[in-house]
Amino acid sequence: MKILKYFLCATMFISASALAQNEIKPERKPGHTNENKFKQLYDEFSTPNMFRTGSGAPGPAYYQQQADYKMDIEIDDENARLYGDETITYTNNSPDVLTYLWVQLDQNMRSRDSKTPLINSTGIGPATSSSRAVRSYLKERFDGGFNIEHVKDVNGNDLPHMINRTMMRVELPKPMETGDKFSFQIKWWYNINDHVKDGGRSGYEYFEENDNRIYVMAQFYPRMAVYNDVEGWQNSQFWGRDEFALPFGDFDVNITVPADHILDGTGYLTNREEVFTKEMMKRYKKAKKSFDEPVMIVTEEEARVTEKTKSSDKKTWKLSAQMVRDFGFATSRKFIWDMMAVKLDSKEVMAVSMYSKEGNPLWEQWSTRTVASTLKSYSRMTFDYPYHKAISVHAPMGMEYPMICYNFGRPNEDGTYSDRTKFGMIGVIIHEVGHNWFPMIINSDERQWTWMDEGLNTFVQYVAEQDFGESNPSALSPGQTKYPSRRGPAKNIVRYMGGDQDYIAPIMTKGLNTYQFGSNAYSKPATGLNILRETVMGRDLFDYAFKEYANRWKFKHPTPEDFFRTMEDASAVDLDWFWRGWFYTTDYTDIGIKEVKRYAVTNTPNEEGKRLAERYRMDSNSLVYFIEEGKEGYETAKNSGGINDLPTVKEYLMDNFTPEQRNEMKTPPKYFYEVTFDKPGGLVMPLIVEYTYADDTKERVTYPAQIWRLNDKEARRAIASDKEIVAITVDPDLETADVDTSNNSWPREVQQSDFDKFKNQIKN
Repeated sequence: MKILKYFLCATMFISASALAQNEIKPERKPGHTNENKFKQLYDEFSTPNMFRTGSGAPGPAYYQQQADYKMDIEIDDENARLYGDETITYTNNSPDVLTYLWVQLDQNMRSRDSKTPLINSTGIGPATSSSRAVRSYLKERFDGGFNIEHVKDVNGNDLPHMINRTMMRVELPKPMETGDKFSFQIKWWYNINDHVKDGGRSGYEYFEENDNRIYVMAQFYPRMAVYNDVEGWQNSQFWGRDEFALPFGDFDVNITVPADHILDGTGYLTNREEVFTKEMMKRYKKAKKSFDEPVMIVTEEEARVTEKTKSSDKKTWKLSAQMVRDFGFATSRKFIWDMMAVKLDSKEVMAVSMYSKEGNPLWEQWSTRTVASTLKSYSRMTFDYPYHKAISVHAPMGMEYPMICYNFGRPNEDGTYSDRTKFGMIGVIIHEVGHNWFPMIINSDERQWTWMDEGLNTFVQYVAEQDFGESNPSALSPGQTKYPSRRGPAKNIVRYMGGDQDYIAPIMTKGLNTYQFGSNAYSKPATGLNILRETVMGRDLFDYAFKEYANRWKFKHPTPEDFFRTMEDASAVDLDWFWRGWFYTTDYTDIGIKEVKRYAVTNTPNEEGKRLAERYRMDSNSLVYFIEEGKEGYETAKNSGGINDLPTVKEYLMDNFTPEQRNEMKTPPKYFYEVTFDKPGGLVMPLIVEYTYADDTKERVTYPAQIWRLNDKEARRAIASDKEIVAITVDPDLETADVDTSNNSWPREVQQSDFDKFKNQIKN
């Protein structure tokens, strides 16, 4: 190796110097700013301060506000209406003096005068369905906004307030100093939406067969906005897509529903013995000790009986939660209810499912088991699940809240279901349960940075799906060895990355304003993290840093910089090039092989060598010459025995190395190549190369991304080998989301068109 380095470096130095001497001076170009892909992210990042440090950790002056709620809620099942009365106690932990408070009224997105329907372009096509025509032009708009009856202080005095669409400003009777608490009351009601017909993240699903509804309720109460060190009040309007930014607090919620309803939600059920029958209590105690399979709290047979009758009585369920950022609940007389215990490293928690008969047999088979598996996977990747339960509720949507989530996946009426339905249900349950970590506990601002909850969560979802497939092989289809994840692997993002640049936005864009929302906020950030874990950093470094981020920011409010900085701080890997390319631009990966040259070595001086020797006052007979294939002297040099038989090399070995050192040297190389890799795509990535030799052996080399640091277009590598190289492949396992693999092979492979591939499939 020392010999090889000596001769290659010396020869390249001479060649480069000679070329430089012969070049004509180019016209002088104007100066430019630093556009290097490896430039540090100082321009993009906020300046570290006492609130958030340069390491990505919370600073010594970090603070966050607290909002505590006491609520009495009642659902009018006959009219599908919700009534609420809440007392909010707000604590000012900031160093700032506050003169007013901002409250979120997200249901106002559904008000009859809402501006949300007006922000999208619409048009008239040549034809449409009758139902769509009715919805678009004939149907009266549903009025589902908050009706605020009063806003008062705890003494019953009216508080001045102003409503601006989905935000309400409440004027304080006196300024709040640091450490002050202020309590006030809001009374309201609103019409609950049919989320199946009208859409939405909460509402009811109506079952005409028995005139029943399943309610999955959220955003049902006026909620405090976030006030923090980054932007003061986060009072961005809710237009329907971007989700929520919320402070942590404690909740005591009393929910009154028809007496034959089954209900669960965020928090501990504090009056379980009042609302449970003796048989339900017996089953519940059994479930707390069942770690292998779910225990039915309410069976399908019991639910079928209950849904046929309606009770005129009412029952109040009392839930209490500490240190949560939000609250959700589900209620219906149709619910089947099962639970099982899950053992984590530091505690035991309950995995819970609520579903109607329309979800069986799929839900009874897989829902609670999926919840249990998810709790284990996410806890391993971050920290043990801190709450006492996680609930999966059957609803035709996917949405998440602390301790409870709503998930789709419904079999056919005869109980049969496809793999697509099964894996779709399992995947959405994993995803929505996973949201307990991102953003319910690691409390990022969803309205500003959708990717910080959806993208990070989708990444861990991929890990959890693979875990689920390994631990539940019976869930896989015949012939499958892994869970068929839709998002995560690099190859799955290629179509998006290589698409029309007019309809792609950087990840670091407010979610409301992005194109192709699912790919931008879910798939691309998840894939980027998977590339970091599998290709750039390796699992050990990545997992340690990712867990460090999760633990630093659990029950706090992180920003993108906090995540980026922590990942570098905990791993000693400079990733600014990756964050810039993958998150701040729409660049794509395209790395290929531009040229491969073969060389032979000789001691015979040629004219070019003689000129170089004369210029540098060297003995031309003492040099090693590399002759490119196709040029004069190549065949002779190729058959001369190789570098080990050159007199000058033998002389050098004898003069500079002992016999023992010579015996320790590697097999002398016989073949020399110069491979030029090019990068038509703008994205920087490690250069993963597989070399195939004439004896059918293979060698894989990963050149760090920094190989592009001085030339963003090309990189050359000199290869000295004792075996002949017959093929070279870039990114053989499709790890880097390369959008064009036609240039990834040498010799160049003939690419089949999609039509030819289809014909071959038919033929076979």
